[in-house]
Amino acid sequence: MQEIHDLGLLLDRHVPILLIESHEEARALEMLTRLAIRRGLALQQWTLTDGLRRLGFGEDVGGGDTRQPADALKAVRERHDGGLFIFCDLHPFLEEPVVVRLLKDIALQQERLGKTLVLLSHSLKVPAELQRLSATFSMALPDEQQLLALVRAEAQRYAKTSGVKVRTDNATLQQLVANLRGLTLSDARRLVRGAIVDDGAITQDDVPGVSRAKLALLDMDGVMSFEYDTARMSDVAGLTALKQWLEQRRQAFLTAERQLRPRGMLLFGVQGSGKSLAAKAVAGHWGIPLLRLDFGTLYNKFFGETERNLREALKLAEMMSPCVVWIDEIEKGLGQDSNDAGVSQRILGTLLTWLAEHDTRVFVVATANNIHALPPELLRKGRLDEMFFVDLPEAAVRADILRIHLQKRGLDPQTLDLPVLAQAAEGFSGAELEQAVVSAWHAAGNNGQIGTADLLLELQRTQPLSVVMAEPMQDLRDWAASRAVPAG
Repeated sequence: MQEIHDLGLLLDRHVPILLIESHEEARALEMLTRLAIRRGLALQQWTLTDGLRRLGFGEDVGGGDTRQPADALKAVRERHDGGLFIFCDLHPFLEEPVVVRLLKDIALQQERLGKTLVLLSHSLKVPAELQRLSATFSMALPDEQQLLALVRAEAQRYAKTSGVKVRTDNATLQQLVANLRGLTLSDARRLVRGAIVDDGAITQDDVPGVSRAKLALLDMDGVMSFEYDTARMSDVAGLTALKQWLEQRRQAFLTAERQLRPRGMLLFGVQGSGKSLAAKAVAGHWGIPLLRLDFGTLYNKFFGETERNLREALKLAEMMSPCVVWIDEIEKGLGQDSNDAGVSQRILGTLLTWLAEHDTRVFVVATANNIHALPPELLRKGRLDEMFFVDLPEAAVRADILRIHLQKRGLDPQTLDLPVLAQAAEGFSGAELEQAVVSAWHAAGNNGQIGTADLLLELQRTQPLSVVMAEPMQDLRDWAASRAVPAG
């Protein structure tokens, strides 16, 4: 009802050309039909296959074949009465001079005859000469109450046709509804049906699939990729302070108003220390989608395209909200470079503005190995909520890391002396400990069992990065001591 009211206001302003970009053609036509009936307006629809035809009431357009756009527009121009004239999928013809001129001729008749053109398509790029004669009408996307009603309706439909009640729980239902935000009702209905008919239930296993399908529908896969395999906090050893910080803000992110909602964090530190795993665990723990922004796919040789790609990616993140956006090795995309014609500076400006002003439930997790390469504007509070330093794990955490990686590979940690191995692995990062487990398994002859001696031998063979890069790592620790919060 509100949409029809808003559309009516545009008619009251006597806008000659209304632009509606939407994939929901049927819904738009129904809305325009209701408006025409209320106001007693003649309503005509044009398609390339059928030409001009009466949609609501009023006289049909005079004889002749009107399937070609120019012929249809000429027929509308020659009419002596007003009405709504809907042209569906006219966008391929908006570069033809004759079509543009005819559209302008009809638009100029608006004040005298009351003719209003409606261009309805999934995408419209209006020529400059028509822009001042046009106004865009955006069809509202469904809110959470409408999406919840849709899910329940689909569940009832399935139960009626199959005789089996759809199984779910309230937490999963709310999570699914949140992940459907940003989609049209028709797209959301298809995804909900797919989730239900698979096994007659809506479970946690359905949520990532819905999020991935949503990303594909929004057509930004590549610049912004969906990370299907998120982690759990139990997969992350150590980082106690970081886990506590995230747990304190979990509910606020999902429910609080903008002023109290957490916006993001920066993780920096030693390579292989678990920063990427922690980013994945945030999404897994909060139960929301994880999107990965790849700066490598943003950059384009054409002037201005890189910034546009970033804006489109951030817009997609807002449509996917609530979600976590993971920017891995952010210094590689925002590092200062005097040879890039100012692209990195424009990228930085776009990102900083968005971080400060966006009003959506998007939590940014930026990870960096070289904190010194980042611009100071990004590090100040207000852009991101906190900056955490991830150091090498201590002995107890190293034992937990070894236990996790042994269990992941079907090995029994109880058969190994983990305290001894953890002590021998001093200075090892999490990634180096994982590789030691893998190497020990291969060295043992793939018999599925490794002993303490096998793993100890691999640890002794490995020269960890903390030894190879001892001086730079100590400098990083010294810098972080008074500038960042320890994640452990």
